[in-house]
Amino acid sequence: MWSRRAGWALTAIALVAGCSSGPDTTGGALQLRKVAQVALPGGSARFDYASLDSGRGLLFLAHMGAGEIVEVDVRAHRVVRTIADTPDVHGVLVVPEKRRVYATVTGRDQLVALDEDSGSVLFTAPTGRYPDGLAYDPVRDAVWTTNERAGSESVVDADTGKSRGTVTLGGQVGNVVYDPGPDHMIVAVQGRGDLAVVDPGALSVTDRIPTPGCSGPHGQALDTARRLMFVGCEDNATLVTVDLAKHAVTDRNSVGRTPDVLAYDPGAQRIYIAAESGWVSAFDARTGHPAPIGAEHLADGAHIVVVDPADHHSYFSIPTAASGPVLWEFEPSS
Repeated sequence: MWSRRAGWALTAIALVAGCSSGPDTTGGALQLRKVAQVALPGGSARFDYASLDSGRGLLFLAHMGAGEIVEVDVRAHRVVRTIADTPDVHGVLVVPEKRRVYATVTGRDQLVALDEDSGSVLFTAPTGRYPDGLAYDPVRDAVWTTNERAGSESVVDADTGKSRGTVTLGGQVGNVVYDPGPDHMIVAVQGRGDLAVVDPGALSVTDRIPTPGCSGPHGQALDTARRLMFVGCEDNATLVTVDLAKHAVTDRNSVGRTPDVLAYDPGAQRIYIAAESGWVSAFDARTGHPAPIGAEHLADGAHIVVVDPADHHSYFSIPTAASGPVLWEFEPSS
């Protein structure tokens, strides 16, 4: 998520829309109300992915610039622990049913598995070059790591870390998502401008879905009920909606420059797109065709968003707040 934009400058917070070049939207403000914030350790260095155990209220943040994982109790509004010795950590994924947390330690080209209760390391496993995003295959109990620069997926046993194999995608890759309907993995291949459909049993690419109008498909979020994949196109500031059953792009919307992380709230049927430019965009997807709700420049460095499906609260890690890094919590205001 970071390699193509190395050296991104983090400057002062800007909380109002219009302070930088933003998306073209017919919506207004984000319709979010800040309800809490938690001071974070590690200094004003870049954060990367985050993952929430909604049932326990535990949020795991990859503090990439500090080389550590920060665990936050979002209900008690406090930091539980900091897990160090994870250099250049990018991806983080909690699997609640296993009480495990998986992280891509990019500085070592490595996957690390942690005990969710204690934070202790359970195993490490080698990956391809520059591991980034993660996904969990519950059918085969496997963890998939996106090796961005290697253009591949490493697949390991979620219990032991033993390698299950590697899938080569033929171009620099973005994120990977498990699609439970047909039991497939979907990989955004930004180097080819398509979505690769992978059979997780055979570890082979079975189909390619082109994404016309999307330059650099990277972030993804899946509406599993309708099998719609929302894809952030990092090179042309666009959100595209891909109907996986029809193998077609059905919608295109403008978002903030260099969209990075997407989050889909299935209950509210809202999509949030956080961009490297600090802009956050929200869309109503109740019709299956995203309609702009609003967009704002939330803060520089606000390129990570996580949504709790239980209460619809959203969380943003902000590295550059005046008092140091913070986690902001919002609730919908309408």
